[in-house]
Amino acid sequence: MTFDFKKHKDDLLFVPLGGSNEVGMNLNLYTIGGKWLMVDCGIGFSGDWLPGVDIIVPDISFIMEHKKDLLGLVVTHAHEDHLGAVPYLWRDLECPIYATPFTAAFLKHKVNDMGPGKKPVISEIKPGSRFELGPFAIELIDLTHSIPEMQAVAITTSNGVIMHTGDWKFDAAPMIGPVSNTDALETYGNGNLLALVCDSTNVFVEGESGSEGEVREHLVKLIAECPQRVAVVTFASNLARVASLILAAHEAGRVVALAGRSLHRVVEAARQSGYLSDGIEFVDEKEVMNLPRKDVMVIATGGQGEPRAALPRIARGEHPNIKLQKDDTVIFSSRKIPGNETKINRVINQLVQKGVEVITDRNFFIHVSGHPARAELTRMYELVRPQIAVPTHGESRHLHEHAKLARSLGVKEAVEAFNGAVILLEPGAAGVVGKVEAGYVAIDGNSMIPADGDIMRTRRKLRDEGVVFVSLCIGSDGEPASLQFSAPGVLDDNQDGELIEECIAEVEAAVANMKKRAADTAVIEVIRTTLRKRLRIELDKKPMIEVHVVRA
Repeated sequence: MTFDFKKHKDDLLFVPLGGSNEVGMNLNLYTIGGKWLMVDCGIGFSGDWLPGVDIIVPDISFIMEHKKDLLGLVVTHAHEDHLGAVPYLWRDLECPIYATPFTAAFLKHKVNDMGPGKKPVISEIKPGSRFELGPFAIELIDLTHSIPEMQAVAITTSNGVIMHTGDWKFDAAPMIGPVSNTDALETYGNGNLLALVCDSTNVFVEGESGSEGEVREHLVKLIAECPQRVAVVTFASNLARVASLILAAHEAGRVVALAGRSLHRVVEAARQSGYLSDGIEFVDEKEVMNLPRKDVMVIATGGQGEPRAALPRIARGEHPNIKLQKDDTVIFSSRKIPGNETKINRVINQLVQKGVEVITDRNFFIHVSGHPARAELTRMYELVRPQIAVPTHGESRHLHEHAKLARSLGVKEAVEAFNGAVILLEPGAAGVVGKVEAGYVAIDGNSMIPADGDIMRTRRKLRDEGVVFVSLCIGSDGEPASLQFSAPGVLDDNQDGELIEECIAEVEAAVANMKKRAADTAVIEVIRTTLRKRLRIELDKKPMIEVHVVRA
């Protein structure tokens, strides 16, 4: 998987390491003249393929080989899937970071939790400003999103100009932050834009994504009608929604409590940057249960079913401070990220079993996406008129559909990216010209482990097949002295007693037939082979078999 970048030193190349096989975990690289620019460095949510893991980050092994030529990381906005990996990966990268004031304030709270050691210096860049990093001349352009200071990144090089959109939408009433700067976008469209690297999340959604202003109106009405305690779950970094919820609670005469550390971070960053008034007060979550139920609203994290987040813990009855009961209401003011449906539905079922009323966007207009639907994508292409389209921020099906849309709108070349692709951005020759190492790293507690490594393969095997333990003690005369057998997740001591005894007898017989001084490795292999064969016949399963031999 090697690619000789020296042979392409004069070419303009795009290399995504995250966000081009999934929705989220965005990490994008541009290179020309031997120098590199990174745009965004985000986390993604894991699925059942990574037991015990909530989040993943991109594998950056490739770019670490070029870190001396990595000029900087430009962060488009303060969403976790665009900056959340910085605390985990920056000490390997050690590059300068550039972000707008709100994004920088939010990121500083996160890097403060990195513990002892070197921390990044974050340079604050005003929205809409220009600066240069080596061969890259950069202009930031205001786009509307669900968080303040979302900036498209226009990258001018000797080979042409790239418009990297990040996340965006066209919303005439965004509630927080300005509307998208369509004049600036159109200016680049008049200058023969080389490439548009663009968000694909909602490419299958017809029309427009909808306005945050309309959602706010519906939330105000809905929360006022709830009879008892209300908990609303949303993305912590969706500051526009958080602001709408605060307003809706106050309109209904309710105090607000925040449940989830990331919510406190985004609120503090918003206050520092002037997007939330210092006069807004919150009730400590420890005091919520002491107040009348009808006077309280909780804004909580965990809308994607993350087990350790606030709402899933509340649903399980494991939250230390907040409890919900019959006739309380939980509002899911967020979308389901593909792959998280099972975890989210589990939380909903747990709440319903408690008698809690659960409201989602299926039956109320309580969420709009921060990403462009097809009509907005069409308008973007009309404004910037790129020669090359490179869809990103989506699964393969999203990128494929986006490429088809771009071609239907007259774009000459559309390249379907994937993590690790080396994409040449050159008129008439645009396309994938190579591959580099890419993948996922699991954040497992305080550890980072390869998503495709032995630990995760073992966990999946344990989850799906169970494990058998055999401990054999061999005496000084070379004869088996004692044997311990257990099979958690495979056999039940009460119901499968007869089969367990048969397995033990077969193992003892197999060992007895061996030479008395057989090596431990040979003994272990005989025991594994014996059990593997019997369990496959009896159970049609292939559990892990762990054998320990002890000699007296």
